[in-house]
Amino acid sequence: MITRLRPVRAAALALVALTGACAPSLKVMTYNVRYASDDGPQPWPSRRAAAVAMLRRVHPDVIGTQELLQRQGDDMVAALREYRWFGRDRMGGHANEHMGILYRTDRLTLLRQGDFWLSDTPDVVGSQSWGTDLPRMANWGEFALKSDPQRRFLLVDTHLAHRDQDDGARDRAAALLLERIPAIARGLPVVLTGDFNATPDSAAYRRLAAAMTDAWGKRPGGLSFHDFTGVADRRIDYIFLDGARASGTKVVTDRPGGVYPSDHFPVTAKVTLLR
Repeated sequence: MITRLRPVRAAALALVALTGACAPSLKVMTYNVRYASDDGPQPWPSRRAAAVAMLRRVHPDVIGTQELLQRQGDDMVAALREYRWFGRDRMGGHANEHMGILYRTDRLTLLRQGDFWLSDTPDVVGSQSWGTDLPRMANWGEFALKSDPQRRFLLVDTHLAHRDQDDGARDRAAALLLERIPAIARGLPVVLTGDFNATPDSAAYRRLAAAMTDAWGKRPGGLSFHDFTGVADRRIDYIFLDGARASGTKVVTDRPGGVYPSDHFPVTAKVTLLR
């Protein structure tokens, strides 16, 4: 289980953060891109330029995506040459939806990567449990800052079950994430991004927020799902932290050329590594 920092350690890190010494930061984004389609009212070809324009303006250092198809990831890194992306899809290949992680190669070095499934058998590719209708998974990478290679962090990206009846499955998935992440992190700061399909009054959110820090803190807001209307009505996309603190957390409501890049607004935060 991820535990909060001890008070003495937290006070020391707070002093470091105030002085700005030895406390590097990076811009993190969580972004449900809405899977690619060539038909319907919001096909990917009509959104691709808007997605690229939004990312070019915001220019995050690392992005945890959800619903990413391979051609979407390839389109984005082809247009934004400083980025690369990695990850298998939820069936272990590249024909389905990915929790793809994009990162700036001019800012970060990828040191390790891996994945696991949100099920009773997390190391079994494509496995599912708890009554979900689709396999759910987490993708992760360990990164070093190029400006300070000794400064490293773990980013974990996920997408929890989406149906109303999946509350129990989302809570079980949250528990599994908290169980598995410490062994992968090996004491590094952790950034957890995702579309959790869980509002702040849910059991899954309460479990995660009890163990990690919500990048929004206690502030209200953060509504992110808008179904291409531009009027968000649910807070389900989050950045959670351990061993780091967030500032400037915001919802990105860009509409380049009058087109919304997705049915979710991305969420960004400036994340300062504290160990």
